[in-house]
Order: sequence, then C-alpha cells, then structure tokens
Amino acid sequence: MNGLVPADGTPLLIGGKLTPGGSGVFATINPATEEVLGYAADASAADMDAAIGAARTAFDETDWSRDPAFRARCLRQLRDVMGEHLEELRELTIAEVGAPVMLTSGPQLEGPIADLSYAADLAENYAWETDLGTRELMGVASRRVIRREAVGVVGAITPWNFPHQINLAKLGPALAAGNTVVLKPAPDTPWCAAVLGPLIVEHTDIPAGVLNIVTSSDHGVGARLVEDPRVDMITFTGSTKTGRAVMASASATLKRTFLELGGKSAAVVLDDADIAAAASYTAFTVAVHAGQGCALTTRLLVPRASYDAAVAAAASTLSGLAAGDPANAGTVCGPVISAQQRARVERYLALAKAEGGRIETGGGRPADRERGFFVEPTVISGLSNTATVAQEEIFGPVLVVIPHDGDDDAIRLANESPYGLSGSVWGTDPERVERVVAGVRTGTLSVNGGLWYHADAPFGGYKHSGIGREMGVAGFEEYLETKLVATPA
Repeated sequence: MNGLVPADGTPLLIGGKLTPGGSGVFATINPATEEVLGYAADASAADMDAAIGAARTAFDETDWSRDPAFRARCLRQLRDVMGEHLEELRELTIAEVGAPVMLTSGPQLEGPIADLSYAADLAENYAWETDLGTRELMGVASRRVIRREAVGVVGAITPWNFPHQINLAKLGPALAAGNTVVLKPAPDTPWCAAVLGPLIVEHTDIPAGVLNIVTSSDHGVGARLVEDPRVDMITFTGSTKTGRAVMASASATLKRTFLELGGKSAAVVLDDADIAAAASYTAFTVAVHAGQGCALTTRLLVPRASYDAAVAAAASTLSGLAAGDPANAGTVCGPVISAQQRARVERYLALAKAEGGRIETGGGRPADRERGFFVEPTVISGLSNTATVAQEEIFGPVLVVIPHDGDDDAIRLANESPYGLSGSVWGTDPERVERVVAGVRTGTLSVNGGLWYHADAPFGGYKHSGIGREMGVAGFEEYLETKLVATPA
C-alpha cells in the first residue's frame, strides 16, 4: 500500500527481530471499500510465548528499568520517526481504520504521536524517590524512603477504533515507567501497530525485547498474555464483556489489571441552556468516526417541555452529515469497522423500532453506498431510559433522545446506567451546572463543550466502564510499583 508496508505483509516484532507469523498471514480490510488492503503476520501461540519470554528477559537482564534518561531518549526517537512518516501513517490510518482524514490531525494520529513527548518528559522529571524523613519506633530511629519502580512485563491488548491513540497511550507511559511490553493489537487494524516494528528496529535505540508487537487473527493468542505468569500486568481497552473475562483470567496469577471499557454516556441539557445548540453539538459528536468512540455521549437528556425541539435539532444536524468516504476532507461519519459491526448496529436499530422507538433520521445503509460498511447517522426518539438502545453500547452513529423532568431527574437518568465513562452538562447557571457535575458518576465530564482530552489528563471510568486511569500522571503511575525502604537513622 505504501512504503511502510512490505509487499509480503507486516511482520511481528519479537526480541528485536522482525519475524513472520507462525500461522502465516491474515488480511486487513478497507472498511470503506471492503477491499483487501494487504496482509499482516498471523502469530501462533509459540510466537506469543517467544514474545513474552523476550520481554521477561529484557526486563530482568538489562538496565532498561533503571535508566529513565535513556528511556526518554528512545521515546523521543520513536516520536520523531513516526513524525517523519506522518503522511504514510495518515494514508494507512484512513484506509485500515476508516478514520475520517480530519481526525488524523487530532486523536487518530498526530495527537498520540505528540503525546510521546509527555511520556518522555515524565521519565526524566518524575519524582522516583520520596523521603518520608525519620521516625522512631520502639527506640529505633529509621529514615524511610518511598521508591517507585516499574511493574515488570506489561501485556497490552488494544482495540480497533482509535488504534494509534490507544496503542501509544499504553506504550508511552509503560515504557517511560521502565516496563517491557508485549502489544497485541486488534485483528481488524493490525497494520497500525505492526508498522512500528521496522521503525523501532531501524530508527530507535529501544533494546531487543523491550517492545514486542504480536499481530494475530486469533483472540486466543491475546488470551495467553493474560494467563502467562511471566506477565506482571495487563492493560486492556475494549468491551466490558471482554474486560470481565480478562479480569477473571488475570486473577489466577493475581496480575495487576488496567481496564478501559464501555460507555453509554449522557449529555445532560438543563432548561436554561440553548437547547437547540446543545442538541446539535451532541448529535454532531455521535456522527464522528461513525460513533465508534467509547466516550461519546450517545444519550441526550433534555427537558420534557423542550423534547420536540431537541429531537428536531438533533435530526436536522445528523441529516446533514451523510456517511461518506473517510479520505474526503469534509467527511465526519465514515464507515464502521466491519460487516460484523454494521450488523450489530442494524440489530440495535431494529430492536429500537420493536420497542416502540421512532427513527427521526437515518436508520439504515446509505442509498448511495453500494460498497463499504456504512450506517446512516441516526436519531431515535420515543423511548425511555430503560430501553435496550438507551442502556447498551451500540458503537455506531446512533443518538437516543430521552426527556427528563428537572435537574434531579436528569442526574438520576444519567446514573441509571451500568456505565460511567463520560458525559456532558449544558446550562448557564454555574451553581446548577456544578450540582449536576457533582451528581453524575462518570470519569470525565464536559461542561458547555469543554474538551478534556490531552496527554496530561487522566481518562477512565466508574462502574462497568473500567478500573484505573490512562494518560496523565495517574495513567503513568498505573505502571509503577511502590517500594518502601527503611535504614537506621
């Protein structure tokens, strides 16, 4: 496809060497055209075993975990070489992920590359030791020092929706903290991870075994990371259902687990807000990248008296955002990732109608798209907050509009969900807005369109949306152990 992808497919990176997959190769598909883009190495169980062994050896037998300045330099090398290949990576991301080109200047590509700088800076500037001073116990005076050290071998399992952002949000902090890593990316987007292998080998000083990249069509290969006792920690982003399985499997070896899972976030619109503006903004965000974002606000909670106006504004916005070619600069809503994902969205749309919902706009496949996994941006009205499509994560460009009866009721509805990942609040009275912010149990909240995403901002959720935080100092510290050392004063 381009200069980053070898003609015979992308290889694995194991122990500092680029190697073929023990199970051959598997295809990666362009979701906008349904065409085969090319092939990636299909790892076997033996390949994963070798990658884990390489990571274990690199952690136990090298100085990687004890040299933060070197780690920072390596991360900046990776940042720089990715920047040098930015346009090739952009082309690849649009084709493999179906990401609209507009997003590649932000969280789909350029943002995550720049965020490696933050991880490198943390490696150099973090307070690795904290002096607690001297205390006396039973006549013995001791000086106590807290040390922060790398966890060890980290298994990183990542999804397909924002592959660069999620891959690098795990690799940057984990490596900066001194860990070694085995990365298992989603089989839907193997190239976005695998193309890093040659760049690392040829353009960085990252030692052999410190970072291993294992692509595979078999989810069981990733499960081996969770089960293997040589792996000290699992960092996983994906569905809540799979997260539960990861947590259960990791418990056998008492692994530390970081889980960033699903969401069904609510946009709470108060009666003193600009109802139409809030509804239009929320609808727009649901169309971005075909709704394939766990933190998108896919429930719109509006005052009952303004319900019809909010539905009309949301439908008007989404009717003007047709699903289209992600390579076009004006496209907001590209394809969903696969035929399987499109079928999932369509099942939810049928269920919404069966439960009494009304499709205000969208609701099917675009008439002008014979190929590609496209779904029309859709607004659903007429359902309560307990309806299936209001409770379950769809992961498509679908917005459900729900009426509320005042601030307290809006808080109740927002929290009437198994998830607690994100949300938004719209209103003009600061005291009322703050009361809602304090009442809604989610990990991130946007007020009147404020943007929370950045490398220094911790991201994660409450309840079934996960355990732990990614990015920021809190995300960096997920990859650290705490050691207390006491010596005679």
